[in-house]
Amino acid sequence: MGGRSLVARILYTLLFTLLLPLFVARLWWRGRRNPGYRRRISERFGRLPHAPRPNGLWVHAVSVGETLAAAPFVKAFQQRHPDVAVIVTTTTPTGSEQVQRLFGHSVFHMYMPYDLPPFLARFLNTLKPGLLVVMETELWPNLLAACESRDIPVVLANARMSEKSARGYDRFAALTRPMLQRLAMVAVQNPVDGERFVQLGLPSERMEVTGSVKYDVTIPAGIHERGLALRSQWGAERKVLALASGHAGEDEQLLDLYRPLAAQIPHLLLLLIPRHPERFDEVAVAVRSRGLKGHRRSSGDAGSETQVYLADSMGEMLLLLSACDLVLVGGSLVAHGGHNPIEPAALGKATLTGPHHFNFAAIVDSLQQHKALAQVSDDPDTLYEQLLQYLQDDDLRQRMGEAGMKVVEDNRGAVGRLVELSAGYLRLS
Repeated sequence: MGGRSLVARILYTLLFTLLLPLFVARLWWRGRRNPGYRRRISERFGRLPHAPRPNGLWVHAVSVGETLAAAPFVKAFQQRHPDVAVIVTTTTPTGSEQVQRLFGHSVFHMYMPYDLPPFLARFLNTLKPGLLVVMETELWPNLLAACESRDIPVVLANARMSEKSARGYDRFAALTRPMLQRLAMVAVQNPVDGERFVQLGLPSERMEVTGSVKYDVTIPAGIHERGLALRSQWGAERKVLALASGHAGEDEQLLDLYRPLAAQIPHLLLLLIPRHPERFDEVAVAVRSRGLKGHRRSSGDAGSETQVYLADSMGEMLLLLSACDLVLVGGSLVAHGGHNPIEPAALGKATLTGPHHFNFAAIVDSLQQHKALAQVSDDPDTLYEQLLQYLQDDDLRQRMGEAGMKVVEDNRGAVGRLVELSAGYLRLS
């Protein structure tokens, strides 16, 4: 890969080694709010609790979002190749919880080890995978080098590369270019992102446009009926506005807009679904500080007097969204980059996003072109006017919801293409 690249990786490894105590301390610190960070720490040093059959499919999904994105692919692969061991790694305990909820004991789960050669060697010598599929854009220099030395092909799946991310990777070209050249294939969501990978150093013949696996979302049977049952607790005729996967600053902004919105939309219910469980208590405090009548999902059924319903649970996004009239996708009113707008669209819900949606730019553009999604402002006064417009216009919301379901249906198929691609690298029939 060249002397300059080797030197860059050596320097990276030395820096990572020096910072390792801080990374471990950070786990312990985060464990104050989520004890899961303090459990199974030995796995992060490559000590595995399982020894799956060799030549299995290894899927790496960083946290909750990537795990949910990987779920249709993993389940489709298991259905087609039930005798192949499937290993799923994550880096966060919330991701680990999602793996357990989605797959139970049908997969082997462990935490991804730190990106240092001794830990990776221990990990790979025990695991002996036949293929690594990395969801989205989680690239580590030593991991890819270790896989290359063991002839383990690595596929980057459901890959996306925003313009902002591309600029960041380009600043570290001595690390980025050899990483990309070690990849067997990059299955990108769209041609624009694919071209950014090529410009960063990916050989063009190793790029394939497969679309987003997130369009292959599975809508559980009876989900709409369960959503109606949940609505009946709150009052079936009430308008419900949801903030899905909210981040710090977003829940508070919606809470500040609640009273003026409720003055125009009587009995409005605000449903807050924080992205991270560590924020559940923080959001509950924000509700109380504004004198609003809040209710936590963990407290049982809510009554019609509830003004703000706090979803302090995990793994219930589709159920909660099915009970809504209007969904604002979180991470987009602040400079986080937004979250997946496909789930509310697939449920037939009118969907809004803020201006900061660069993580899902192509999906947002597609939904906008078909009038299935609209962008709103992060300015509070303008946002109030826009939310009021969509809450008051029942026909507009219905048209958006119908358009969203059609866009999702028209773009399905990425999962099947990824299963075929993976089977080819594993030499399965």
